[in-house]
Amino acid sequence: MKTIRGGIACGHPKVAEAAEEVFQKGGNAFDAIVAAQLSACVVEPVLASLGGGGYLLACPASQQPQVYDFFVQTPINKHRGKADFYPVDADFGDVTQEFHIGSGSAATPGMVKGIFAIYEDLCSLPLAELASPAIRQARHGALVTPMQAYVFDVVSPIYRATESAQKAFVSPAGDLPREEELFKRPELADTLEGLVQDGERFFYEGATARSIAKVCSNGGYLNRDDLKAYEVIIRDPLAFDYRSAGLLTNPPPTFGGLLIAFALQLMEAVQVADFAGGSHLGILTKAMMLTQKARLDAMGDDRFDAGNLLDTKYLTRYQLEIQDEFACTRGTTHISTADSKGNIAAMTLSNGEGCGVMVEGSGFMLNNMLGEEDINPGGFGRWLPNRRMASMMAPTVLSVGDKRFSLGSGGSNRIRSAILQVVSNIVDFDMDMVRAVASPRIHVEGGELNIEKGFAASVLAELEKEVDSIVCWQGSNLFFGGVHAVELSANNIRATGDARRGGIGLIVH
Repeated sequence: MKTIRGGIACGHPKVAEAAEEVFQKGGNAFDAIVAAQLSACVVEPVLASLGGGGYLLACPASQQPQVYDFFVQTPINKHRGKADFYPVDADFGDVTQEFHIGSGSAATPGMVKGIFAIYEDLCSLPLAELASPAIRQARHGALVTPMQAYVFDVVSPIYRATESAQKAFVSPAGDLPREEELFKRPELADTLEGLVQDGERFFYEGATARSIAKVCSNGGYLNRDDLKAYEVIIRDPLAFDYRSAGLLTNPPPTFGGLLIAFALQLMEAVQVADFAGGSHLGILTKAMMLTQKARLDAMGDDRFDAGNLLDTKYLTRYQLEIQDEFACTRGTTHISTADSKGNIAAMTLSNGEGCGVMVEGSGFMLNNMLGEEDINPGGFGRWLPNRRMASMMAPTVLSVGDKRFSLGSGGSNRIRSAILQVVSNIVDFDMDMVRAVASPRIHVEGGELNIEKGFAASVLAELEKEVDSIVCWQGSNLFFGGVHAVELSANNIRATGDARRGGIGLIVH
């Protein structure tokens, strides 16, 4: 039997290939995830960009786990002039969602600082080797996958919003990148080569910084001071138990990991495994509704410390509600890696959906995080200057017996419900990882329950009693997230990608 070098789960075959190439050169899980991160910024442009940010949960075999927070920062100065900020509608098919774009929706990007911080602390191969697959894919092109073609269709108004976006993404025939089309990004290849040659200063203080400041000079907030001041923050992960399992995830001030922990601890008050045939969905529905309520309560209280959400008194208030009920009866991608030396990593990346404005000469679009409703619940324009923005992104490592699972999801506010359900499938129902990821999902928000096809009519009838309305999807959909997961045990590595988001699971020998 061939020795396994490592495994990767992600949302694009070219991202998997980048990690595979690095594993085959002797790289570790962190080399592989940085190569995959760079590739994702090339071949998943709606979901990942040098103009965005993200998080890495790194669990080195011989060191303490740490979270690298390279998410976006609000601008230092909040001018009173008219911002370039306006709404567009994204059509998911069964639902329509409003996003806000324009240069006034862009926050300070942290992606590049994150790449270099992870590289310097955890990687073993030269940066040129890690960037080589992404540069090649940008220079010579990569075939557009069905998933990427679909995402372009969903957010089409954003990628047609400005002349610079149309030049980069719309063909002479008027089409956005289509399935099986070879899509090249030569300007981005040049930018990546600049990063390899000149380091992060190329982006934050050099030519790219000047271009970012220029495109934001008319209606945006970002300037060169914002870029120069940006720093990666390293945090201890949020650690908690769910029944017999242990979890590590993204800590406060982000909300995603905290809300997953909150929902799981609510569910711990009920023996979920006793509810068969889909009847456990009532518990999940109630947990999601109470978690949303707790989130709004917390974010509406200026004196509330998010870290206190798991305090016993606060949690008990909501656990009582779920016990009484059941005692008897937005553009994100994720990458997971692990290697044979015991290193495991989970990285979630986002560009929002993109702000519709390209950075001139650099080949990438800035984020629209100041226009993301999910992370601006108090209303647009109310952000405080020079603050790390909160996020729903929650790269997670789950430990069950001698197995560890690296997992996470894209999907904006659906991230927490996707991860919650996969964890429950593994821990409560003893599902193997592949089935746990593939099983149909639900998501509850604002009294509306969205549910994938695959549950009995009797289950739907019971759920109708718990919510204001139900939206029944005809199949699985990227709306419900995309949990790409890797399983690491003492003598094996497994990987599975979520088909909802074009997932790929690859083992490298």
